Amino acid sequence: MNKFSPILLGLTLALSGGSMVTAQDQSAAAVSTPKYLQIVVEYTKPGKGGLAHDKTESAFVQAMNKAHFPIHYIAFNAMSGPTRAIYLSHFDSYEAMEKANKVFEEPGIASDFDRLNQADGELLDSTKTLFFSFVPELSYHVRTDISHGHFLEARILHVRPGHGKDFEELVKLWIAAEDKVGTADHWGAYRIDYGEQIGSYIFLTSDNSLADIDKSNAEDSKFASALSESDKVRMRELREAAVDADRFELYSVNPAQSYVPEEFTKADPDFWKPKTVEAPAETKKGKK
Repeated sequence: MNKFSPILLGLTLALSGGSMVTAQDQSAAAVSTPKYLQIVVEYTKPGKGGLAHDKTESAFVQAMNKAHFPIHYIAFNAMSGPTRAIYLSHFDSYEAMEKANKVFEEPGIASDFDRLNQADGELLDSTKTLFFSFVPELSYHVRTDISHGHFLEARILHVRPGHGKDFEELVKLWIAAEDKVGTADHWGAYRIDYGEQIGSYIFLTSDNSLADIDKSNAEDSKFASALSESDKVRMRELREAAVDADRFELYSVNPAQSYVPEEFTKADPDFWKPKTVEAPAETKKGKK
């Protein structure tokens, strides 16, 4: 998605066990594109990320499994910007989300998650929850199998009031150039529903490795020839008129904090369920 860098922006999303969000269960590594996305962003206190946060979030994953919660989510750690974790999930209707959350009304489950929320809260400065709708006409070759995706590129942008049509034209011109060049770029586009300023959009790209970014960057020169001079002028005009804020973020998947379906584990077991290396016998003996 880096090809958007001259004109667009995106944001990473997430769903956190700590926030107990819901989504319709998807039982395959290759899933249909969700109609809605829920994002929870957790900003950790200095020195409270890493293994400490892995521990509290892993407890959420265990509790989700125990409750057979009909949500699966992927956790990410920010590689750019402020220190934070994000959790991405999806659902096909707000009614489905409401039904799924009824799990937490059961007394035993509610008390378990109250305790986990308190422990996790000790590590956090703040949190926020966002809801977005999928925008198919602004998306490009959306990747449905993300079981091998280890990184996420996210662009976040805000469109000036009254300039939605300009923005749509801008993205569609870029999509036409992508088709002409024949790149391997792909992204999903989402429009804010709740939790952020109206007019906010996110564009998300899943990468198997950081080498995917290098590959995309290497194709930059092709776009100079793919766009006519009139297209370049028009895109600059549209961007200036439509976009008043943007940024680009990079995240890495954190399997220890992710609640993924069994199909993900089968597709990439070494990543989602890495084997624990035991200490040598003499080392263990020396610790007795």
